[in-house]
Amino acid sequence: MSETSQFQLLRERRFAPFFGVQFLGALNDNLFKQALVILLAYQTASFTSMSTDVLQNVAQGLFVLPFFLFSATAGQLADKYEKSRLISITVLIELGVMALGAAGFFLRSMELLLVALFLGGVQSALFGPVKYAILPQQLKEHELVGGNALVGTGTSIAILVGLMLGGWLVSEPGWGITAVAAGTFGISATGLLLSCFIPPAPPADPGLRINWNLITETWRNFRFMRRNRTVFLSVLGISWFWFFGAMFVTQFPNLSKNVLGGNEQVVTALLVVFSVGIGIGSLLCERLSGHKVEIGLVPFGSIGITLFGIDLYFALGQQGPHGTAGLGAFLSEAGNWRVLADLLLIGVFGGFYIVPLNALIQIRSDASHRSRVIAGNNILNALFMVAAALLAILLFQLGFTIPQLLLATALLNAGVAIYIYTLVPEFLMRFLVWLLIHTVYRLDKSGLEHIPEVGPAVIVCNHVSLVDALIIAAACRRPIRFVMHHRIYRIPVLNFIFRTGRAIPVASAKEDPELLERAFDEVARALDAGDVVCIFPEGRITDTGEMYPFRRGISRIVERTPVAVVPMALRGLWGSLFSRKPGRAMTLLLRPGIFPAISLVAGAPVPAGLVRPEGLQAQVLALRGDRL
Repeated sequence: MSETSQFQLLRERRFAPFFGVQFLGALNDNLFKQALVILLAYQTASFTSMSTDVLQNVAQGLFVLPFFLFSATAGQLADKYEKSRLISITVLIELGVMALGAAGFFLRSMELLLVALFLGGVQSALFGPVKYAILPQQLKEHELVGGNALVGTGTSIAILVGLMLGGWLVSEPGWGITAVAAGTFGISATGLLLSCFIPPAPPADPGLRINWNLITETWRNFRFMRRNRTVFLSVLGISWFWFFGAMFVTQFPNLSKNVLGGNEQVVTALLVVFSVGIGIGSLLCERLSGHKVEIGLVPFGSIGITLFGIDLYFALGQQGPHGTAGLGAFLSEAGNWRVLADLLLIGVFGGFYIVPLNALIQIRSDASHRSRVIAGNNILNALFMVAAALLAILLFQLGFTIPQLLLATALLNAGVAIYIYTLVPEFLMRFLVWLLIHTVYRLDKSGLEHIPEVGPAVIVCNHVSLVDALIIAAACRRPIRFVMHHRIYRIPVLNFIFRTGRAIPVASAKEDPELLERAFDEVARALDAGDVVCIFPEGRITDTGEMYPFRRGISRIVERTPVAVVPMALRGLWGSLFSRKPGRAMTLLLRPGIFPAISLVAGAPVPAGLVRPEGLQAQVLALRGDRL
């Protein structure tokens, strides 16, 4: 559980070749698609008489339709067969698709280009389940956020380079189309070579019998997802993000041409800024999450997406086409920088939103059918993206402008976010915990590797403030069930967090002996289920800064369920906002040290047979040191 940099993975064979293959695949997809959409936006008349607004969304729909048609089969193949070989096969398919696309460019055949676009979607549908199912096999759990962040960032950079190359090459008279054809073919060949170095990833279910019936297998994938409510709703959240992204990105060519008055270079700039934003957000995710799957970033991301999506509408309302300007002229107008800033920040918050959801699905899905869960995710993603294309076409027919379409999408995002967080309050609870740690305190942590990665354990810690449980929950990778005094448990707002985190309220034998016995029973059930339980053996929050004697409840717990006990100490909270210095907590909002640097330190586990309250208190005191 050591916290090494996510970039260290790029030096290791278990990740680097796979990263290269997916990077080149994303680069190739976007080079081809950007070349095609630029042609559709600016040279439509030489291909077809169809409206450019409609044609852009038809092309988007054709690319995502295969995810619905073939993802169910792709998920089965990824669970049944060795994954590195499947990756090589999918890259070989990509090579053939790019050859067909080259023919379409040379012959100026809209039919061939759209067929190649559809087949490119088929190849991506086959690659999707393998791409995300191989990560949990090759990476450790605490590396998954970093691995997903690198994949997300690499994809964003690949999109950026692909968009720039595609937009630039297709605009060059004479040799540009030839360069697009040769470039896409060469990138596919390089990816095929690199795929040979991916380490084998054993099949999850080699005895699986392939069900070729699209309808029944798709329904079965949905049943796999629905077994875990959090996974299913996370899939819905991811699918909504793809709806949102498709609705935005598909409009960029005509947004540039008809609203901003920009040429092909401006289209590329919009896409590049958006992609860079997602890459930045993805990389920041690992740092902001503390190297763990922090779903509290998901509400943070959705809030930012909505706010800057709304601001984009008002920024676009100040713009108007003035001919077809190049990138230099576009950047010379101050108002356009606000448009670019909004797109960048939508991308950044999009990274905060999508990376934890992808990692959560990988961790909480059963390994035996993880690929099929991811395939079901891809099917829903496709449905949402096709729905985005259909909705955009409908709204254009109803007279919506592009800025109005983007505003409606941002407002819908707020409604969808509220709905999902109502169904799964765990997301909102983790957001409130994350917000506390990143706004009120500056947290440093050490020794947390002593908390076992799997299996039951009890944590004991000194009790300094009203938010001790929140700080520990935010710092530790594993979910923790806290035993806390019933009065603290019932504090407004905090009660929502504690209930959602399945905290266990307790009272003294004098106050409520029945509640005390129920608490001990619930602790035993939690430990029997393999959970981590944290108690504050002092039984009260300090009002002097010094520790009170540890009570004997910890001995009773380990006598009933013998598990290791991890001593832990909080430092630096005494005198902060939620502590009881100089009196009641939260009485002096502007007291000195409102943004203190605090620490959480854990020591080596104590075997159940050696647990004594006095010994544990001495260890916690030693971990705390002189810093109260």
